[in-house]
This record gives sequence, structure tokens and C-alpha cells, in this order.
Amino acid sequence: MQVSAVRTTGIYCRADCSAQPLPHNVTQYSNPVAAEVNGFRPCLRCHPERRAGSLADLDVPAPVGAALLRINDGYLDDHDEEALAAHVGYSARQLRRLFEHHVGATPTTIARSRRAHFARCLIDDTDLTFAEIARAAGFGGPRQLHRAMTSVFCFTPTELRAKRRQGERPHLDGGLVLTVPYLTPYDFGAFISHQSARVIPGVEAVGAGPRGDTSYVRGFSACGHPGIAELTVLHSAASMAAEPNNAAAVLAEDGGCRDQLLLRLHLPTYDSIIDAVSRCRAMLGTDEDPSPAEAALAGDPLIGPLVRQAPGLRVPRSWDRFETAVRIVVNQQISLAAASTMSGRIAQRLGAAFDAPSECCVEVPVPLTHLFPGAATLADAGRSGLARLGFTERRIDTIVGLSEAVAKGELDLSATDTLEVAVARLCELPGIGPWTAHLIAMRVFGADDAFPASDLGLRRAAERLVGHPVTARELETLAESWRPYRSWAAQHLWHAAGRSSQSIADKPSTSGSDS
Repeated sequence: MQVSAVRTTGIYCRADCSAQPLPHNVTQYSNPVAAEVNGFRPCLRCHPERRAGSLADLDVPAPVGAALLRINDGYLDDHDEEALAAHVGYSARQLRRLFEHHVGATPTTIARSRRAHFARCLIDDTDLTFAEIARAAGFGGPRQLHRAMTSVFCFTPTELRAKRRQGERPHLDGGLVLTVPYLTPYDFGAFISHQSARVIPGVEAVGAGPRGDTSYVRGFSACGHPGIAELTVLHSAASMAAEPNNAAAVLAEDGGCRDQLLLRLHLPTYDSIIDAVSRCRAMLGTDEDPSPAEAALAGDPLIGPLVRQAPGLRVPRSWDRFETAVRIVVNQQISLAAASTMSGRIAQRLGAAFDAPSECCVEVPVPLTHLFPGAATLADAGRSGLARLGFTERRIDTIVGLSEAVAKGELDLSATDTLEVAVARLCELPGIGPWTAHLIAMRVFGADDAFPASDLGLRRAAERLVGHPVTARELETLAESWRPYRSWAAQHLWHAAGRSSQSIADKPSTSGSDS
């Protein structure tokens, strides 16, 4: 996200800020962090640091993009630049040079800015103590928080909290309430429609929120503590003021609630929740700019009309990469409903059990009871751990093989390889073929050009557009014109199928063939 820095005030703003400085006093920066490195602080009027996508749309080399992704995942919270550089195949010195040239800041500076911006949101949106905020944002303590706030915002934490609008007194009753910004347009209803057919019973659910809205809720673990995350739409300030836990307090200081979703976290401790919020934003795709894909696909005679009918559609990614990868493997050649049931059985048998807090605001059809097991747990359980759950022997071998590869570090689900490399690496694992590999690349690795052409739902949706049956090979040929955004085209096909026929929406991946 490009920002405008005003040299006479030392402040940087968003393009749509109401402030109108003289043009000759303005310097443009490609992102907020670059402006901060050059001595500018965020505008208190337009809050550029609170908007989505600040580093998502930078045109940077692949290794820099890979490093940015790991930084956003919190990699530098417990690793140094040397380890980050080795992960992307560079020396630390060379990686710093590339970052300074393409981003305008070093990796360490970006990680510190990430923590500072999240801490600023907690200062504004909650009544957590500064010690609690420091731990939640990944700082060592209040002193580090104080140094970061004064460095980035030129105000102490106390001064920043004093700048909250009078009357804004958020509470923790009913969970910690935060906002999730997104790049417009964003269709949260489309995400709910997609996710409701894929929820893992006992782990996640789609249910009715406190105002009757459809919400997404899931269990997760933060610093070893199980908790609940609830996602819903954010209403106007006037309507939110009536919320029992004063959720209106989470609105941005400019008084609006546009471009934001509402995230409510239930945890016994809020230490390091910055990583949970990052996972939430990754799953939703809120920081992804849809305009390049929409511009590339809008003129296509087949996909174009679907794109225009569904502005704001995103390609849903994953909260937990391993969980999503296993869910896709389970879905091989069976319906979505059956895959959800069987994935839930894995969680029930091998996942950590927990009691959902009584103050959860979302009414769900199936109670949340378990966390999905990690790769090491599934690998240790082996074939016997998945016996008598309804899986075929071949499917058990595939799940165990995937778990062992991830647990041993042979498969990095956070890697940012090219699509071709990622698909080839996945296809080396037993029982994984092109359909599974492309879906994992799409949902887990975040590839924009993955395309599981053998997917039955895609073929049926394409048949509706062309008026005759379509084979996997014909669909793959047809999709060549949709590069490099075939993942987005696929999502539009699934979404259109769901709107026109519930039967197609119920089983978009049935008979997705890896044979």
C-alpha cells in the first residue's frame, strides 16, 4: 500500500486521507514501513497502519516475497535474520541489501513494525495492561513496547491510549474484541458459503452470531492454551454501541466500520495472539488485492461474467496449513460432507480436547470440543491411529506419509516455491497426485495459478458455461487463457455453481482424481 509522507509534519497518510498538504512537501513510499524507517509516523486521522495489504502488493523478487511471508507468520519472533536468509537461500547480508532496495527496510525492522502496529491496535481497541499488550504482540516487556511505540508512532503507550475517543471503554467480558481490516471489495458471505461446506465438526463451525448474522468460529491454540476465535461482519457504530460488551469501542478512530471484520478471541491468556490474528487474515485473504485477478479475468467471455457478478470474492486459504492439507487428502474421491465427517473423527481421536468457554457468542450446530492434531501427533499415531475410522488402507498411507514428511521437515508447508516445484514436491508423496497437489498449492501455499482440472465441480460448472460435457484435459486447455489467476477463476466457477445448484456446491471435489 503506497503512502504519502509529508516532510513538514513528519507524518505519512493514506491516499484518501482528508489532509491536503502541498504537493512539493510530499514524498511517496511504497509501504508504511519504508516511511517509518525514514522518520515519519502514521497519521492519527486516517490510520494508514491499520489498513489491510500494506506489504501484500509489493513487486519484489521471489526470495524477498518468501521472506516477507515468513516474517508475517512470526518467523523472526524466535529466529534471527541469518536463519531467515538461509531459509530463502541467501546470506543475511544479501537479504538485507535486497530488502533495503525493494522494500525500504530490513527484515528485522519489518518484524518490529509488525509487532508495533499490532500493539497499537490493542492499545486502541482494548483495556489490556501494557504488560499484557507487550506479551500479546511479542515484545519482551513494557520497556520494549515503550521503545517501539515511541520509535514508530512518536508517542508513548500512555499517550496513545489517552488519544482514544472519549467514552471508548472496551471490556474483556465475552472475549477480546478486535477488528480485521480488508482490502475492498470483500465478500464475507462468499467465504462463509465456502467454509460452511468444509468445516471439521468439533474443530470449527458456521453458526449464528449475537446479532443473528452467520459467523465463523473455530478452536485454536495460542502459547499452549486452547481458545476460540469468532469472525463476523462489523456493523455500524450506532448499532454496535448496543452490544453487551461495548464492541463499538473497536471501531477505528475515524468513526467508521467500513473495510473491517470483527474478531472475538476467547483465551485464558492473550500472549502472542499476534500470530493468531495473522492466521485469521491469511485464511480470509483480507490482505490480498483482488483487482489484478479481476482485471485479468473480467474480459474473458466465460469467466468474465462470473467475475462481474461476484466482486470481492477471494480464494480462501487456511488457518492451519497442516489441517487444511489433511482435509484435502481426506476429500479425495468422496463428497465434502463425508470428508468433513471423517476429518472430525481424526480430531476426536487424536486431537487435544478442550471445553469451549461459556461466554462464546456464536450458536453452533455442533459444539467445539477438539483441536486438530499436528503433524507430529499424526505421524506418531501411524497407521494404527487411523484404523477403524472409515478410511481405506491407501488413504491411511497417504495421510501418514504426509504427516511424516511435514513432521520430519521434508515438506515445508510454509514454503513459497513456484507452483511447478510445489506440485512436483507434493506428487512425490504416496497417494498424492495433481488434483490434491493443486488444491494444496491453492489453499495452503497461497498459489494464484493452481488449477485442479480433474475436479468434478469445476467440470460441471464449466459445462454450464459452454453447454456441453467437458473433460479434465479440455478444461485444462480452456483454463490456459486464465493464467496466471487460474485459482481465482476456479473459485469463481465453484461460487457460481453454488449459487445456481446446491447439489454442485455440496460436492465440488467429488471424484477429483489423482489416478
